[in-house]
Amino acid sequence: MSPAAWARKTLLVAAGRRSALPFQSHRSYSAGESVAGGGKKRSVGRRVVAIGAISLAGGVALSGINDLAIFHGCTRKAIEMATENREVAEAIGAPILRGPWYDAAVVLGHRRRSVSCTFPVTGPQGSGLFQIEAVRNGGDGVLSFLRHHDWEIRAMDAHLEVASDDGELKKVTINLVSSSDDQN
Repeated sequence: MSPAAWARKTLLVAAGRRSALPFQSHRSYSAGESVAGGGKKRSVGRRVVAIGAISLAGGVALSGINDLAIFHGCTRKAIEMATENREVAEAIGAPILRGPWYDAAVVLGHRRRSVSCTFPVTGPQGSGLFQIEAVRNGGDGVLSFLRHHDWEIRAMDAHLEVASDDGELKKVTINLVSSSDDQN
């Protein structure tokens, strides 16, 4: 090997060693810190933070799932009530389908015992919004959020857009609680 080739090879190998240095991990310890004790303190702290973060994320997810279950329970009951109502069935037709949950507004009361909800609905002949206020029947327990609850609808209005005879949309508002009381 020529002296020039040897010099190039030596420089490349040395350059490779220098570029590898930033990727190597070096730990420095203070005079009062032992290698075993400091590592354990740091890993216990990290575990506590990780467990806390996972618990917080799980609690938020569980609360969201519970809110979604409340939304589905209330809206299912409202759609059943609207399907049985003659005025709504004539206005938008049957079947009545619930719109997407992200277009809805849900307000939960104290301890999730009451709910006020506005959600979109569609039918073969029109569409609109249902506004409901409902109260949960049943007792409270430690794990009551896991059970299915029956909701009593106290107030319900249907704000519907229906095609009129001349082809334009007309808005109709129907109070389903008072109209269902009148029909019985």
